[in-house]
Amino acid sequence: MFFEDFTPGRVFELGSRTLTEDDIVAFARDWDPQPLHLDGDVIASGWQTVCVWMRMYVENVLNHAAMLAAPGVEEVRWLRPVTPGMRLTGRTTILESWPSKRTTERGNVRLRGELLDDEGEIVMSVVGLGRVHTRTAAA
Repeated sequence: MFFEDFTPGRVFELGSRTLTEDDIVAFARDWDPQPLHLDGDVIASGWQTVCVWMRMYVENVLNHAAMLAAPGVEEVRWLRPVTPGMRLTGRTTILESWPSKRTTERGNVRLRGELLDDEGEIVMSVVGLGRVHTRTAAA
């Protein structure tokens, strides 16, 4: 996929993943060792949910695209707690895209990534930017 394929409004469905209590605690031990992620009725670290979405996005979109870089993340929101056994479904929506002002070989995209729970409620959202080669660059 190239810049021209990342049209505003396009939605990429990313599949699902279920986190176990062991998954949540193991991540927390290494990266976010707060008690609410380690003991009792644990909930997943918000950073773990971002990582879950990122893995889905890489496997389903980035590994199939002529991506160059990601110049930043504008927003991350953790809207609901993620608990063991919750099935997380990912999606990415292209919010806008625009050609580079410097070269015809790349364009920019702004996207929203989301994880949803079993009821379809958004548990995490992230808004970020990406740079993608155009078809012209690949020719």
